[in-house]
Parts: sequence; C-alpha cells; structure tokens
Amino acid sequence: MSATPSELPFIPIAKPELGEEEKAAVMRVLDSGMVVQGPRVAEFEARFAELCGVKHAVAVASGTAALWVTLLAYEIGPGAEVITTPFSFIASSNCALFVGARPVFVDIEPETCLMDAGAIESRITERTRAILPVHLYGQPCDMATIMDIAGRHNLVVIEDACQAHGAAFEGRPVGSFGTGCFSFYPTKNMTTGEGGMVTTNDDALAERLRLLRNHGQSQRYRHDVLGYHFRTTDMQAAIGLAQIEKLAAWNEKRIANARYLSERLKGVQAPIVRSNRRHVFHQYTVRVSGNRDVLLNHLKEQGIGTAVHYPYPIHQQPLYQSLGYRDVLPQAEAASREVLSLPIHQALSPSDLGRIVAAVNGFAAPGDSSLRSE
Repeated sequence: MSATPSELPFIPIAKPELGEEEKAAVMRVLDSGMVVQGPRVAEFEARFAELCGVKHAVAVASGTAALWVTLLAYEIGPGAEVITTPFSFIASSNCALFVGARPVFVDIEPETCLMDAGAIESRITERTRAILPVHLYGQPCDMATIMDIAGRHNLVVIEDACQAHGAAFEGRPVGSFGTGCFSFYPTKNMTTGEGGMVTTNDDALAERLRLLRNHGQSQRYRHDVLGYHFRTTDMQAAIGLAQIEKLAAWNEKRIANARYLSERLKGVQAPIVRSNRRHVFHQYTVRVSGNRDVLLNHLKEQGIGTAVHYPYPIHQQPLYQSLGYRDVLPQAEAASREVLSLPIHQALSPSDLGRIVAAVNGFAAPGDSSLRSE
C-alpha cells in the first residue's frame, strides 16, 4: 500500500545545512575568546574576495546592511535617485530610502523577472546617481548593458547579489562588476545565520566601508566620520568559512535539481536561463497562469513547501503607495500574480524531486490548459 501525502515527510522550500564542520569552527572561536571582528572575519573576507575575483570584501551584519553601507560610502543621499527593480525583496529599494534617496523603478523582463536593462536609460535624470540591479533568484542581470549605460552616464553600479553567491555573467562572478552586496541569511545558498558582505576593487571605497561599519573608527576610540554598528562576529565568519568550501558543490546540486525539474514539469512555465549566465538557483521559480494559489494549496496538501517570491511588487507596497508611487509596471505586476517557488535546495533526494514533479503534473487534468506554459 502506497503512503498518503500526510504520511510522507514534508519537503521544505529551504533547508539550511549546518554540519559538524560549522559546529567545530564555532567552538574554536568560543575557545579563543576573540568573538567580534577578529581574525576569522578577516580570513572570511579574504576567502570571499577570492570567490568573487575582487581585491576587497568587507563583512557586515546583513545583506540589508551591505546595501545600506554601500550607499552611504558613495555619499548617495537626499535629492539623489537610484534606479532599481520593483520585483525583489523590499530591502533592495528601502536602502535608498534609508539614506534619503528616491528609488526609481524599471520594469522587468517577463522571461526572467530580472530588471529590463534596455529600459534603464529612459529613467535616467540629472538626479540619478546609481543603478542597483538585483540578480534575482540566482540569475545575473545583463551586466554588459548595465555597465555600458553606467559608464556613459557616470553612474555608480551597486549589485544586489544577495541571492546569487557563485553566479556569473559571461564567466565573470557577480559582485565584481560594480560594488557587490551579498546576504548570508539562513535560506541563502550559503549562510552564516545572519550576515552580509560588500565586494569591491576600489581601495578607497573599501576603507570607507570599514570605517562606516564600525562607528567611523580608524583606530580604537578615534572616530573620523559618522559611522554605524554594522559589524559581524567571528562565530558567523567561522560558519561562513566552512560553508564557502561547500558552496560550489551545493550550487552544482541546485543546478542539477533545476535541470531535472525543468525537463519534467508540465503545465507551468519553468525558469528561463540566459545562455551567457550561470544561474545558481537560490530559488526555482515557475510561472503559473491563472490559478497560482490553487496550485500552491494543492502542493501544501501533498506535503511540499512552496513560497511566493514576491506577492506584491515594491511600488504597490503600502509604504510606497504612502510615498506617492503610482507607477504602472505591467510585467512586475503580472509576475507577482503568477510566480511560485518550488523546493530546489541541495538536500533534496531523488524521491523528493520525483514527488514534486508528480504533484505538479498531476494537478491539471489531461487537456486542461489552465497550467500550461506560455
């Protein structure tokens, strides 16, 4: 007799893996007595800079802090505009608000849900200071076009790579084009529990980032600029050092899982991966035409975790409505009604993958067009 869905183990949408290596690394830090902004942080920064192919990596408290401190380091503030995407986690644009700047939204590509690089130039004004693309779900944006536009208009590029550890555009790691911002939140492809990182090749910017993250101190109790408490700990860095050694294999597993699903799923639009991108599948997000929430509930009944990334585009959030945003961005608005993320993490077994395919494919009756790909 086959098991019913309620008898099968639940398949979570995300599953952070923290093993013996991470536990041992944390215990070594605790035994050392140096727990904040110490040698493990410096080692983690060096290792992460190597991963991204840059000179500097500056560890901070979170991905949000990484974006925030980068805008501060570039002295982007009141009166400035930051061009970004309306389809992301809200921190991507809120960080512009934190410094008094105004986010300016560009609609997304319907195929990838990434910011439409071809539409950026029409949004540039004399107040524009930065372009902030988001490498959504783990797939890089069109960095060739973005860097060309930024160069011609003398704009800063801040890459929100919080979902894209190990991703690459035309063979070059994300976070190495402009100034990169990464998150180590528990659901990311690698984690430190909480934490973030800024990557750059600019020596002066890296020094300013280090000042800003630590109360503006150039030396103990000497405060040269107004700074903040954005530090990280050696415990987090120790976890990160263990995780970074596993990242490549985990990303390959995510890519293989995505290939398995895309080759077998029916009735939904599988993620489209551009040929010149390395997509590391922080999320495996399909498009469902017409009845996304019905499918979501069906998968829940089958013991399969899902998530909607994201149910509201940023410009339609109550906060942004209260700030007077009335943009009409049809592609982002359509995506918010149709996207559904399925489990993709490295802990999935062949049986788990088979259950996901069977549950999605079994939802629509033969001949039912309600879940067909576009």
